[in-house]
Amino acid sequence: MRLAGLYAITPDCSDSETLIAKARAALERARLGGWAALQYRNKSADSARRAAEARALQELCRASGVPLIVNDDLQLALASGADGLHLGREDGDLAAARKKLGGKLLGASCYDRLDLAQAAVAAGADYIAFGSVFPSGTKPGAVRAPLGLFAAARGLGVPLVAIGGITLDNAAEVIRAGADCVAVISDLFDATDIGARARAFASLFPIHTSVSA
Repeated sequence: MRLAGLYAITPDCSDSETLIAKARAALERARLGGWAALQYRNKSADSARRAAEARALQELCRASGVPLIVNDDLQLALASGADGLHLGREDGDLAAARKKLGGKLLGASCYDRLDLAQAAVAAGADYIAFGSVFPSGTKPGAVRAPLGLFAAARGLGVPLVAIGGITLDNAAEVIRAGADCVAVISDLFDATDIGARARAFASLFPIHTSVSA
């Protein structure tokens, strides 16, 4: 399995229509390549809205050939037919999630710690995320992960995702450091032309093979 490219994370939106429109714009030319996944992340909506949004995003992602990853919520990932789940340190047991997900993707946030990444891979994680690699407006208090961590984690044998403060201006630096994927929220979804910004990020990955359903 190879996961490489733009790893887009949905922004906080006040309504579902805006969220789906932004995701559709980003995914418009995803089949041309350079995409890794779209992660659905919503910490504030009620369960009914989250379920509806996840199903709608899964339809968009399937049509675009891009895996949908659900953040934090195993049951939502299973119920929506998503292609995978991403868990943080406080979001659930990786080994238990691995058993329930079967062959679906499982990712883990490992912050600035190689030991957490090693444990996550041992528990069945398919990819790991390090960050924040730069100051992040989404999580201003997040610990900083040095770029050298990506080279140190290369021997784990799983794709490495960089997250936190990533923009089109600094993404190439992160990729050179060894990241397989760049996780982006604001610099993608706050862009005036979301589709053009997504294509610009995707163009940084000329060689890629994404996982799709």
